[in-house]
Amino acid sequence: MSRKRHSAEFKARVALAAVKENKTVNEIASQFGVHPSQIQEWKKRLLQGAQALFGSAQERQQRSANEPDAAELFEQIGRLKMELEWLKKKAAHFE
Repeated sequence: MSRKRHSAEFKARVALAAVKENKTVNEIASQFGVHPSQIQEWKKRLLQGAQALFGSAQERQQRSANEPDAAELFEQIGRLKMELEWLKKKAAHFE
């Protein structure tokens, strides 16, 4: 059994229909051919994302400033690996 992949546009359309609450989740599921629990998940993600959408630019900058850059993290991993190898070599002399 293969999983069906839906576009972001389709997910947004279904989630918006669920947020409007003009129909029940089961009615929306029948209309779009999607499981009701999937609709609930997309609705939840839409509502969580809406907070970020309407947040101020300053809040978004603070959030991105607090998150470390991926390049910095990879650099740190590389340094730590080198230090670990150096320590393993030095520890081998004491065994």
